[in-house]
Amino acid sequence: MQIAKRLPSNVQRKDPFLIIVLSVVIASVLVVYPLNYSVAAWRPLFMLLVVLFWSLCQPIWCGIWFAFSVGLYTDLLLDAPLGLNALSYVLIVFIARYFIREKRVLTFANLWIIVAIACFVHIAFIHIAQVMGGIPFSITRHWMPLLSSVLFWPILYYLLKRWRI
Repeated sequence: MQIAKRLPSNVQRKDPFLIIVLSVVIASVLVVYPLNYSVAAWRPLFMLLVVLFWSLCQPIWCGIWFAFSVGLYTDLLLDAPLGLNALSYVLIVFIARYFIREKRVLTFANLWIIVAIACFVHIAFIHIAQVMGGIPFSITRHWMPLLSSVLFWPILYYLLKRWRI
């Protein structure tokens, strides 16, 4: 029999709804903010990182439907084929949550490895989908967002870790 943890009466649980919405809005601004061409190639995958953080660190609030809706929103922001990022985000979140379902103690290093693999899978999925659709896609240009996303993860994690379960 498991004993439920009780919080003292003066301590309240943090409601992350406003922070979730605010982080998605800030990520969407960072995704579409105009940058110089040489710098824009290094733009991290902000929306994917935000979706991964909330889906892995707040699984009660954010799940597959969150990933799907933010993916559709990303498709609309980037003028991508409707459903491309949504399908990628849903698959990545589902696979990540499936493989960590037994392991609820996610350390920073574990999350960083999961994010690195997820960013690689996302870029590979987009590459395959665009090649199948006949859209030109340069894989040599897309290693830069992978590297910058993996390096940006600690910043995002430390900004949002207060709302982690």
